[in-house]
Amino acid sequence: MSTKFESSPNEPSAGQQRRQANILLLRLQWLLILLLIAALAWLYISQQRFQNHVNERLQSNEQLASRLNEMDDRLFAISQQSLPPPSTVVGSQAQNQLDLLRIQIQAADRLLLDNNDRAAIDLLRGLQWQLSQNSNEIAPALTIVIKQSLSKDIERLQAQSSQPSPWQIQNLAIQNIQEFLHSHERLNSHNKQGTSVNVASDNVVLTRRQLTTHEVIMTLNLANQASNMRDKGQLISYLRQARNQLQTLVADPPSTPKNKVSFNFNPTSLSIIKSSTKTSDNQSNLQTMGAPKNISEVIDWLDKLIASSPTPTPLLTTQILDKPKR
Repeated sequence: MSTKFESSPNEPSAGQQRRQANILLLRLQWLLILLLIAALAWLYISQQRFQNHVNERLQSNEQLASRLNEMDDRLFAISQQSLPPPSTVVGSQAQNQLDLLRIQIQAADRLLLDNNDRAAIDLLRGLQWQLSQNSNEIAPALTIVIKQSLSKDIERLQAQSSQPSPWQIQNLAIQNIQEFLHSHERLNSHNKQGTSVNVASDNVVLTRRQLTTHEVIMTLNLANQASNMRDKGQLISYLRQARNQLQTLVADPPSTPKNKVSFNFNPTSLSIIKSSTKTSDNQSNLQTMGAPKNISEVIDWLDKLIASSPTPTPLLTTQILDKPKR
């Protein structure tokens, strides 16, 4: 008995199966193509983003580099402006040392004006030591000249420091004049009170003379203060004012007292004046002045004090260092 297989009417035929398989393969191919296109698009977008990011980084680096270059150029320009010209580079250190030396010498002159000779001597000795150092780049010939002038200045100041200053001599002379005016006023008042004449006009003259004498004494006090402050202009002004005030007494002198009025020097003050005036030609007149016996001689004293007012003597080193400037 033979077996016969019959196909089910619901089963697809072989041709239909082949067509379905082809459709499925075609769909798979399109799906792969779409996936590949999407992948390529993603890669392209990523590459563009990365390129843009790299370009931004490069641009920021270029801006930073340009700013650094600008700052470098500005710093270089500033440094070129602060530096001396190439022609003055050679010897600039020596010139700086000379300028510093001038400033230190000016400080020494200021100490002398303040009557501080000891500090000025110490400063000049320090300058001598400074010029002897290996770091000194001043010309050797000029260094030798400056050292010699410093030695002479130190010797002069040492001799000057052992004696009273001209300002002290002025103060002593002014104080002696004040003592004379006090004694002259007391003696004159005593003689007037001892007389039996009682005339109103005489009393008026006596009062005016006393007031003038007190004014002169007060003016001389101001002159003493100006001398202590080393103010030559004020000192001469007050001495001239005192002289003009005394001149009014000479123009209209009162009756001469019977007893002579003599001015007693303080021996210590006189010896100081004599010892100190040997070192100054301007003070030589004070040494030969005798004790005044009247107002006219006091005026002569004031004239000599005005003529011999203290004048600061500049250091020899100052004159040497100032020569190149002139």
